[in-house]
Amino acid sequence: MIEEGQAAPDVTLQLPDESEVKLSDYRGKPLVFYFYPKDDTPGCTKEAIAFTDLAGEFEKAGAKILGVSKDPPAKHVKFADKHDLKVDLATDADGSVTEAFGVWVEKNMYGRKYMGIQRATFLIDADGTVAKVWPKVKVAGHAEAVLEDVKALG
Repeated sequence: MIEEGQAAPDVTLQLPDESEVKLSDYRGKPLVFYFYPKDDTPGCTKEAIAFTDLAGEFEKAGAKILGVSKDPPAKHVKFADKHDLKVDLATDADGSVTEAFGVWVEKNMYGRKYMGIQRATFLIDADGTVAKVWPKVKVAGHAEAVLEDVKALG
């Protein structure tokens, strides 16, 4: 997994309108770059809503928020519309972004092993350096904790 102090890889992602964006396009402002397993599942929905509820505060602090999963762009659109999300969502269709950040991991549920996205958040500073990492995120209180660290970047 990418660690604090490392340069964030300049990966390319697909946005819901199917255009592409590079991580370096966000330079100049802090970026909350969070990975989540799947659109419209309970934990992922709660996390996206928590970030949405604080979106104005993140904006005041000068930060952008970008959530990433392997779901296709059309599914991101439905997810965002259904829950009135105010955070940007992006698709890692080929898995290269999750691999680059080290969040494509073996998971174990009810004794069944499978590969999936580990819920993790990376705070990337205006220069493109990873300022903070939250591996294995627990959703409750997470958005608030991230906001405090964004404000501390000041």
